[in-house]
This record gives sequence, structure tokens and C-alpha cells, in this order.
Amino acid sequence: MIITYITWSVSPEILNIGPISVRWYGLLFALAFIAGYKIFEWFYQRENKPKADIEQLAIYMIFGTVIGARLGHILFYNPEYYFSHPLEILMVWKGGLASHGAAIGILIALYLYVKKKKESFLWLMDRIVIVVALGGSFIRLGNLFNSEIIGKPATVPWAFIFTRIDNVPRHPTQLYESLAYLIIFFILIIIYKNKYKQLSNGFLFGLFLILVFTFRFFVEFLKEVQEPFELGMTLDMGQILSIPFVLVGVYFIVRALKMKRINKKD
Repeated sequence: MIITYITWSVSPEILNIGPISVRWYGLLFALAFIAGYKIFEWFYQRENKPKADIEQLAIYMIFGTVIGARLGHILFYNPEYYFSHPLEILMVWKGGLASHGAAIGILIALYLYVKKKKESFLWLMDRIVIVVALGGSFIRLGNLFNSEIIGKPATVPWAFIFTRIDNVPRHPTQLYESLAYLIIFFILIIIYKNKYKQLSNGFLFGLFLILVFTFRFFVEFLKEVQEPFELGMTLDMGQILSIPFVLVGVYFIVRALKMKRINKKD
């Protein structure tokens, strides 16, 4: 007998200690930051930057990611509900986080960081996006353990039945995104390792935006809508929000290539 689907009944909780619950999502979120921290230590060591700045940068990143992702979910997907139940805004385990909001939160946090440190924003962004791509891969695995951000019904052999949701085989869109972000991470870090001295500031940042949000735009066609208001829309909210990020990415790629040509002439 050929198995045509995978039954996913894994609990989102690893263990419970009294009132405290340890969840796969939280563990993977923490691992994403730990991995990112270690990679940044390598960046700073390689480029003779002071390691003392990494801890402060990590704090800015954590707050920017969590606050941005939470506010993004609230404002983009269900503002009326949360404005009617303001205490639930603080309950990040209820309702979820939005990657587009995280992206905006990170940009704002890093802008504040470089303004304080008087560093190059684009130099930092070119390195931040490498660890963000890896972090995105970890976080989408967390979504898989939560049986959230599920795909539409599917007949592919690797379809998942999320038993916590229903008994319908679906696209495992969390795995699609996790794998895509992991591949993007390797693309960016290989380019950085081999070419960082030749690249103009902003190139890796622009490439990240184009790769991640182009993929995000197309994978949305395989996802179930996250909020009722998206029903009947030609493009869902995730796709609408992805378009400006792609355009910004194109701008920074063009800018970086133009700067490289100018520098060659000089």
C-alpha cells in the first residue's frame, strides 16, 4: 500500500513544568537568535569589528523582531479585534506573529542602533539579512509544530494531515518556506564569504528582499487564508505586503551595482 500523505499529530508543547509550558516554537525561536549571534561573531571577527557591540545589537534585534511581528499581525490582519481586546495584544502566544511586521520592526530597530553607534545602516543590513534568512527557516519549523499557517488541500504524496485542524491532506507550506529560507541563507552566506570585499553596501540586503518576498508572494497561492477578510481577494494580505519589499530590493540591487561602477571609475 502506497502512503499518499503524512499524518502530523505532534504536540506543540515539549513539556510542562507546573504552569510553565515549553513549546517547540519558543525553542526554535531561541535557537534562531543563538545561531544568528554566533554567525555575527564570525562576521565581526572576520572584519575586525568590536565584539562588544554584538550583545547590544542582539537586544535591538530581539525587541525589533518580536514587537514588529506582533504589531504587524495586529495591524495587518485583525486590528478591530485587538483594539477591542487590548490586553490580548501582549499575549503573543495567541493570534500569532507576522513576518512582514517583523521585517519592518527589524528595520526600525537597526536604524535606531546605527544612529546611536554611527555605523553604516546598509553595511549592517547586508549581514543581518543572512541571519534573518536562517532565523526564518527555524521559525517556519516552529509554525509546523504549531500546526499553523497551513496550506490548501493537496493530492501531492508529501501532503500533511494536520490532525489538530482537520483530516484533510494539505500542502505543508511551513516546510516549503523553511526550506526556501534555508536555501536563501546559504546563497547569501556563500556570496558574503567569497565577495564581501567587492560588494557595494546594500547588495545582499536587496537580494534578500527579492528572493524572500518573491518566494513569499508565490507560496501564498498554496496557503489557506489567515483571516476571514481575505476570502474572495485576488491577492491575500501577505502577497500585497510582499510587493513593496520586492521593489525596495530591486532599488538596492540597482543602487549597489551603480555604486560599484562609480567606484571602479574612481
